[in-house]
Formats: sequence, C-alpha cells, structure tokens
Amino acid sequence: MRLKSIIFSMVLFCLSLVLSGPAVFAGDQKLPYLEQLPPLIEREIFFDDPEMNMARISPDGRYIAFRQRFDGVMNLWVKKADEPFDQARPLTDDRRPIPGYIWSRDSGSILYVQDREGDENFNLYAVDPEAEPPEDREVPEVRALTDYEMVQTRLIAMPREKPGYVVVGINDRDPAMHDVYRINIVTGERELLFKNEQGITRWTVDDKGRVRFAARETPDGGSEILQVEEEELVQVYRVDFEEQARILRIHEDDRRVFMETNKGEDVDLSRLVIFNPETGEEELVEKDPEGEVDFGGAVFSEVTDELLATYYIGEKQRFYFHDDEFKGDYQKIRDQVPEGEIDFVSRTKDEDVWLVSLTRDIDPGAMYVFDRDAGEVSFLYRTRPDLPTEHLAGMNPISYQARDGLEIPAYLILPKGVEPENLAVVVLPHGGPWVRDTWGYDPQAQFLANRGYAVLQPNFRGSQGYGKEFLNAGNTEWGTGYMQHDITDGVKYLIEQGVACPDRIAIYGASYGGYAALSGLAFTPDLYAAGVSLVGPSNLITLIDSLPPYWIPIIESFKLRVGDPDDPQDRELLIEQSPLFSADQIRAPLLVAQGANDPRVPKRESDQIVAALRDRDLEVRYIVAPDEGHGFTRRENRLAFIVELERVLGEHLGGREQDYVSDQIARRLEEITYDVEEVEAQGIFDVP
Repeated sequence: MRLKSIIFSMVLFCLSLVLSGPAVFAGDQKLPYLEQLPPLIEREIFFDDPEMNMARISPDGRYIAFRQRFDGVMNLWVKKADEPFDQARPLTDDRRPIPGYIWSRDSGSILYVQDREGDENFNLYAVDPEAEPPEDREVPEVRALTDYEMVQTRLIAMPREKPGYVVVGINDRDPAMHDVYRINIVTGERELLFKNEQGITRWTVDDKGRVRFAARETPDGGSEILQVEEEELVQVYRVDFEEQARILRIHEDDRRVFMETNKGEDVDLSRLVIFNPETGEEELVEKDPEGEVDFGGAVFSEVTDELLATYYIGEKQRFYFHDDEFKGDYQKIRDQVPEGEIDFVSRTKDEDVWLVSLTRDIDPGAMYVFDRDAGEVSFLYRTRPDLPTEHLAGMNPISYQARDGLEIPAYLILPKGVEPENLAVVVLPHGGPWVRDTWGYDPQAQFLANRGYAVLQPNFRGSQGYGKEFLNAGNTEWGTGYMQHDITDGVKYLIEQGVACPDRIAIYGASYGGYAALSGLAFTPDLYAAGVSLVGPSNLITLIDSLPPYWIPIIESFKLRVGDPDDPQDRELLIEQSPLFSADQIRAPLLVAQGANDPRVPKRESDQIVAALRDRDLEVRYIVAPDEGHGFTRRENRLAFIVELERVLGEHLGGREQDYVSDQIARRLEEITYDVEEVEAQGIFDVP
C-alpha cells in the first residue's frame, strides 16, 4: 500500500509540473522513491582508478604485466607469472595514465604509447621487463622509439617472424599521412617501408614484416583495398560510400585474406569471407546465423593461423565455434567461471596458457588464467573488488518504434528496488556516432541508477553493427534529423509507457553524445530539465573546418555522412543542425566540460555555446581541464567532473547526492571550473 501511495503521489506531482510549465526543482523536492533504493555507493568506487587492470601474459609465459597506480597515476607493472601481486614491481612512472600497451613478440620489451596532455600526438616507448632501475629511480629506463612534438605515431603490426621489430605509421613528413616504418625495438634503428603519398589510411602487414595491402578512401567517398607490389599499389577490391570492407588478416596460404565486407546491392549485414586478390573471388565463411547484426569479430590461432571462433554482438555477445578443440576449451572455462561474457585477452606463444576476462552488466570484470594442459581456470584479480555488485542495476535490452516506424534498439537501466513508474530519467546517447552501445558494465549508467535515475542508452540510426541500411539512415540526419529524433522518440516511449516522469528527464553525453545533449536542449527544449555536454561540438561548420590534418584522407566520407560546408545546400543544413545557432531556444540549465587540448572537438566548440547561453542570462556551468584532450583520463579531473554532474542532476532531477567531497577533488573542481564571464564571445555567431 505504501508503494502505491508513493507512485500515486508522484503521478500527481509530475502532472502538476506539466500543467505549471518548466520544472525547477529545489533541494527539498527530491525524488519520492529515494528511500527504496539500495545503499548509496561512493562515487570513487565507480570512477576512481581501478585496483588493477589490463593484464597481459608475455609470449614466453614467464611474466604478467598489468596497470596499477604508481605515485597516484595508472602505470605499468610486471610480476613473474607464478608470483603473487605483492611482489610485482613498477616499470613506468609516467605523470599521465598510460592508455594501453603490448608485449613484443620476443617477450623482451613492453611497448606503449603516450601523448602530451591529451593532444593525441602519440610517441612510442619501450621498457625491458627485466631491467633494474638506476640507483636514483624506482623504475627502469624507458626507451623512446619515437620522440616528436606535434607528430603522431600509430602502431600497425608486430610481425611474428620479426620478433624484435615493430611496424608503425608516423606523420612527421606530412601531417595528413602516416609513412610506414619498421623499428628495431632494442636499438631504435628505423627503416622506411612505404612513403605514403597516396592517402593510405590502413595497412596490412604479414608475418615477415612486409607491407602487403593498403586501404584508402576514393574521391567519391567510397574505399578501396590495394595490393602492394614493390612500389606500386594495385586495386583489388572496391566498395561504394555506403558500403564497407576491411582485411582482418592474411590467410595461412599467404595469398588470400580474411575480409569483412557488406558489398552488394542485396547485402545488408556484413559477413566474413576469404578473398582471393588474384582472382577477385570471395568464399563465404559466415554471416550472422540469426540474421540480426553485422559480423562482430573472430578468434584465430597464432600457432596454426586457423579460424577458431567467430562472434556477433546482438543484444549480447554470441560465439560460434569453428574448431572442436577450441570449443572444448571454451566449455571448460565456461564451467569454471561465473555467469558473464568471456573475452580472450592474451595467450602465450604456444597457446598453452590464456588470460581470459569475465564481465557482466553489474561487474566491470575479473581476470582468470586458463591452463589448457590441465584444463583448469584460476582466479587472478577483480578490477574493482570494492564494488558491491549486489546493489547494482541490470542492463535490459529493449526496442521501440521511431516516428517513421523504424525499430530502434536500446538498453534501459532501471534503478534497483524501485517500481518502473514515473522515474527520473537520464538519456545517455553514445559518442562516435558510428559505433554502438553494447551490453556490459557501464560505470556512468550504474552510478546514475544508484542515484535514482533510469538510464536510456539508444542505438539511434547511424549506429554501427545493425547493417549498412541502418548505418546509412543516419547520413546528414544530425540534430534536427532522424538521429536526434530517434533519441527523442525513445524518451517519449518511456513517457508513454509510464516509466518516465516527463519533467524529470535530462540528457548527458560525450563527444557526439555531447552534441546530442546540446541538440536535445536546443531542438526539443520542452523535453529536458537539464543537459550535460562533455567535449560535444556546438557548431558543425567549425567542427569540420578544424578536424586534425590526419583526418583529411577520410574527409570526403565524413562530409557525406555529416555535410559539406562548401556545398550551399549542405551548409544551410549544417547551420540548422548546429545547436549554437538555436541557442535562443535553450531553456534548461546546462553543464559543459571540455579538455583544453582536444584535437577532435576543439575548445572553441564549448566556448561558443557557453558564451551564447551566458549572454542570454541562462544557467550554464563550464569545466575546462587544461591537461586533457577528448575526454578526462586523469582521476582528479574525472572525479571533479562527476561531482559537478551529480550536483546538476540532483538540483534539477531530484536524485541522490553524496555529501562528502575530498579536499583534493574539491580543490581540483575549483581549479578547473571556468568563469563563464571570461569566455570570449566576439564573433561566435559568425559562420566562417
């Protein structure tokens, strides 16, 4: 009876707000169901650095490397495979979190990339896992294999038959194009393999370290795969703009290739084929047995080159086996670990020992060691052992109809312990936009659910993975088009179903998701009570004009998908779809966060919308991290932003807020909170 009374009161409260106009919530107008929620989980448990993660076993099986904090920053550590973690030692002392790493084929080095304050101009470094540190340091010396400013290094391949080498792309000669080099990992000696003057964006390298295939965009926005014959490039495969094809790896016969493609008028979902570049023949290996989604990926043996398994990502991940022995190994693992999705993280060179991870929607994961000879699985670590998974909310696959009848897949996370009626909702559109949300652990969604909000994650048209028709249905449909309509229709669906209280809805996203948040406030101002944009563009014309130079080789397809500022008709559409030029329609309060060194969405994109709202005396808060790029990677910046996110949503939706903020994070929030009065407003509405 008490629950029914609460729901009835909430219905009356929401109805009164609908009748009285836009919602403005005071601190005493909290959600009436907060007492039914599980215990409040500290924001640090969600967003602080994990205890450890990214474990990888060395090819010789002697060592396990992983990331863990050293001097407060996520750095690389290593231990012997049979040692406990308390005997591990640090290998790096970088002042910026190391984003990832890989073992060299000979196990003699660990390679990683690092940029400067988020500018994405990565250099490549190597460290010897057995090296002793100098007397005056706690970590061994790191070798810089590339050492540039304003130059980007890309890791291309680790050839099996050249275990002491790495193949990379470097754009030091021409900022728009990466030349291909082979680098000796120990000496740093470099050999030019291919001078890229042809706009190549992707390379395929064989086990001997030879560049065999290349891919590039064609002038009409399509793409082509080229065979490298000495200094010549010979086209062997071509797809139109609305199609895609990519080589996964070279076949064991050293002539053919495994390729994913969706080429063909009658083809929608991508499939795995074996392609013969000499004859042009395709042999179908597999397409989705359930006919739902694109080809997801494959697992190959690094010993025999045989295809072991394929997988597809529908509502959840599905595996299909092509090797009986691998299927048996998978089943042994499945029988010894809890429920969840298994991922094959790394294997020894002989493939006798595997590291496998297990993740669920309510658990970011645990790592296990699988001994194939013994058939046994042993626990290695949990990424976040303090996370109380019993209090987290399930991630539910749903779908709804858009206004034109198209079925839109989505995920809905409902706050635990509460009836799904008249809930406050946070819409969380993904970035990209040509990616998709998948089932699994999402710290933002779980944090929001714990604060009392339902979370909608729509895979709007333009999302990848659901076939080329669904992907291309998003072309030039930004902002005032169907990509945004699909998000809006998802919100209206939740309102019609009684799940959402219409005046307690916010929209929050990063990158394209930030743009969607700005668009939601500008183009559907009656729908949202608040918005949050993290590195979201506000002006599509200035966004396109300021793309990094290494995006130039793919600029034609980008313009076809978004719009071409040089085309008068497209330019008019881009102005219409840019939230900046409809800022006068925004009424809801907005939080904007930006990395000062973002190369993809420059700070100007956030400055523009902040100044526009400030000049209209609208509520806008602005966070600018001087040491970040396209997103916040440093823990202090990340936690400071979450404090402000929690505060904004608590004020305007009525959810729970954590009272305590550490002195360190409070200081950092104060440091990166930008005075909106200092934002330059001159010329913000001028279209270049």
